[in-house]
Amino acid sequence: MGTIGNRLTTYSPLAAEEFVRKLKPQGEVSVKEMFEGFGIFEGGSMFARVKSNGRLFLNADDSNRKAFETAGSEQHGRMPYFSVPGEVLERDGDLREWARQSIEAAHWVK
Repeated sequence: MGTIGNRLTTYSPLAAEEFVRKLKPQGEVSVKEMFEGFGIFEGGSMFARVKSNGRLFLNADDSNRKAFETAGSEQHGRMPYFSVPGEVLERDGDLREWARQSIEAAHWVK
């Protein structure tokens, strides 16, 4: 199912829920419906976004931005969020590590 304007597809909440499930070992990970998708939070800081089409973006700063750029990730507009490469999404351990780095980046901003 696709998107109509900025409305959520049926895949978007499933993608957000699955991502949160995989990251439970990271700490208090929660999800909140937001404009154009969902925000994913840990300890009160948003470190990830799931767009209305179900695509996952993680927070990046100087400590982890190079990995996203090297992997060919797309930046989410002018926001400090980058798409997660497919090979990272396929391996839970890698996904947790990329998320951990994004959580650290998000907490640093706070």
